[in-house]
Order: sequence, then C-alpha cells, then structure tokens
Amino acid sequence: MSSLLIILLATALVLFCIVKLKLHAAISLLLGAVFTALCTSPEMIAAFAMQKGLNDAETLSLQQISLGKKVAQAFGNTSAKVGILVALASVIGAALMRSGAAERIIRSILKIFGKQNSSLAMLTGSFTLAIPVFFDTVFYLMIPLVKSLSIRNPKKFSLYLMATIAGGVMAHSLIPPTPGPLFVAEEMGIDLGAMIIGGLVVGIITILAGYLYAIWANKKWDLPVRDATDVKVADLQNFSAKTNNELPGLAISILPVLLPILLITGNTFSEIVFPKNVKLISILKTIGDANFALLISALVAMWLLWSQVKDHQKFKSFISEALSSAGMIILITSAGGAFGQMLQQTGIGAEVANLAGNFQIALLPMAFFVTALVRSAQGSATVAMITAMGVMSGVVNDQLAFHPVYLALAIGCGSKIFAWMNDSAFWIITKMSGMKVNEAIRHFSMLLVVMALAGLVAVMTLSILFPFV
Repeated sequence: MSSLLIILLATALVLFCIVKLKLHAAISLLLGAVFTALCTSPEMIAAFAMQKGLNDAETLSLQQISLGKKVAQAFGNTSAKVGILVALASVIGAALMRSGAAERIIRSILKIFGKQNSSLAMLTGSFTLAIPVFFDTVFYLMIPLVKSLSIRNPKKFSLYLMATIAGGVMAHSLIPPTPGPLFVAEEMGIDLGAMIIGGLVVGIITILAGYLYAIWANKKWDLPVRDATDVKVADLQNFSAKTNNELPGLAISILPVLLPILLITGNTFSEIVFPKNVKLISILKTIGDANFALLISALVAMWLLWSQVKDHQKFKSFISEALSSAGMIILITSAGGAFGQMLQQTGIGAEVANLAGNFQIALLPMAFFVTALVRSAQGSATVAMITAMGVMSGVVNDQLAFHPVYLALAIGCGSKIFAWMNDSAFWIITKMSGMKVNEAIRHFSMLLVVMALAGLVAVMTLSILFPFV
C-alpha cells in the first residue's frame, strides 16, 4: 500500500468517526494514528528515517518499536511541545478576562484606533508580534482580547478572530527567525536580511488578502461567541458594563501580554545584540524560553486576578476551570500531533519528492505545490518546508532567472495549504475560539488557502518585475 493511499484512508477514517459516528475528536484522531501505524511498512519507515538523516541503529529501533508505544511517543512529543504552553496560556487568558484586564486593553485599543478600525488593529498587531514569537503563542495571548472585543459587536467575532489569525500565521513560514524560513534561507545560502525583507513584503500582501476574505466570510457566515469552560459570555458582558475605575490599570493589564513577547524576543535576538556577553545570553535564553516566559507571565496574571477578586474560593475556582479547559485542548492537540507524526512515518515526503521529479513544471509553482501537498498530508508547516527544500535542491542551479529568495518564499507560502485535522494548530484554534470543525475549516483552513495562493501570485509577479539577478 502506498503512502498516499494510506493517508487517504486514514483521513477518511478520521472524518467518518467525527462526522458520522460523532466520536470525540481525540478518540477519532487516535484511531486514525493507530490505523496509519498498522498500515506503515518497515520499508516506509526506512525511507522516512533516511529523509530524517537517522543512522542504521536509529532506523532499526524505529522499525522495531511496538505500535502502542509508537503512537504514545508521538502523542507525548506533541504534548511536550504544546502542553505547558496551552496550560499556562489558558491561565493567562482566564486571568485577563476574569480580572477585567482584557476589557481594559480593548477600551484602550478602541480609543487609539477607533471602533471601525479595531479589526485592522488585530491584524497589524498580530502580524508584528508573530515576527519574533511563534504564532501559537501570539494566538494564546490575543484570543482573550478577541473575545472581549467581540462582546461589543458579536456579529464581528469571526472578523476579529480571522484578522488575528491572518496577521500572525504567515510570519511563521515567511520571516526568520522561525525555524522553517530560517532553515530554507540557510540551505539556499540566502542572506537573512533579504529573507526578512522579502518575507515582510509578501507577508503584507498575504495578510491583506486574508483580511479581505475575513470581511467576506464574516458577512456570509455567522460565528457566535460561545461560552467556554473557563469564561462565560455573560461574564464578559458584565465587564463591558463596568466603569474604568472598576477595572485594573492599563499598564498592569497589558503586562501579562507584553512580558512573554519581550522575553521571547530577547532570547531570539540575544546573540545578535550581545555577541560577546555569554552570561547575559545564557540568562536571556533561560527566561526567554517560551515555557518559562509564559510561566512568569502566568504568575503576573494570577497576581492581577487575585488583586481584583480577593476571594480564595473564587480565585481557586477560576484557575481550576482554566486548567480543566486546557486539559481538553492538550488532549485533542496531542492526538492530532500523533496522527500527523504517524502520517510522516509513511514516508510521504520521499514519495512526494519522487513524484515531483517526474513533472517538469515552472519552478516557483512546483516548489509551492510540493510544499502544499506535504503540508496537507502530514500537518506540519516546518516539516513541509524542509521536505520541499530537499526536493527542490535537486532542480535548483546557479542559473536561476530570479533571486533564490523568491523560491524560499514560494515554499513558505505553500506550507499554508491546507491546515486541517492533522495539524495541532487546527485544534488549538478550534477549541480556544469555540468553533466547530466545519466552522474552523471555513474560518481557518480556507483563510490560509486564500493567503497562500495570494502569496504565490505575489512571489511570481515580484520575481518577474524585480528579479534582482
């Protein structure tokens, strides 16, 4: 059985379990992961291991591991990446909303940008923050603001949500220092300055396209603000009715949002700004780790919450509800990650590489669609970019008719099609925003498709108008 056939059957199984049998998403995804692992042959695992650069001993170990342990390890790998972040982000979000801090921030945003431009504020703010910080972290921190802002105008909830997603998601694949674009730039010998500038230009074009789609989708489909486990809509409405004197100050309100961003950014650029200060770099790397930065922010947020409620029972209840909500998100996200990792082990990357070598099509669209196919098949944008780079390395030579940065940007745009159930970010966004699966496909997956295609058009046009060779 080929990798592509396994992926199609596994995908159909997950969809059948969720849509027809109405099984919980976590159970459906785990069943998909087990089915995929059962169908994956030792030869497929060997091809996957070769692509990952594993030695013979590591390859043999991967082939011999039991099915249950294999799925459990994949589940644990995803949980290790997002578990602490989701838990702490839920605490921060609940504290911001329960304390009234989110309401204070929204009032300040509306005062600066005006009610009519609040969605643009979400768009530009998310895009700017996502350059030094991973998109998922930015989303964790901004979703409380999106919900609080939507209380004033529930009909624009999807617009605010999609503007936040559109602003942040493209930076992850276009602008270093995030791993995907950083790897591609280094492998192709592209100056990081050129990659950053190119990523900014194409990124702005894509987020504007995404914003236009968000406006259209907001008018076409109604997306209600739903109650969450940790915070009810009625609670947010109560905060919107309070006077400014009843809310915490702006500085302390925004600190839990800005603090992790500043710490993570400091970590990202520490070696550039302080190249010779080893001790300072070490400190910045420690406190700038995403898990540690969000822990510090969570402590500040909890102190803020306590200063407002001053009731042990309420405080304990609010934190417990936040962690309970986070637990379900972590479970579903980890199951989705296990499914995605099992798909990767079928050797889909190598199979796509072989298929791509048999088709002589234009270089930029080829790079885009190879990346898109791998992304849709296994769920990881970074893995898709690395795989596509391996494919394109065999066809790229020194006689390109344009600067190689355009090829890197085409790969980055291709990594945004098609985010769905095998992508952990799909479940994080779906659950934290209260969307159903079909709503997430409309408001997240299709949003990414629009931005990715707009990015491809922009890259091809710019490579013709400004080849820089």
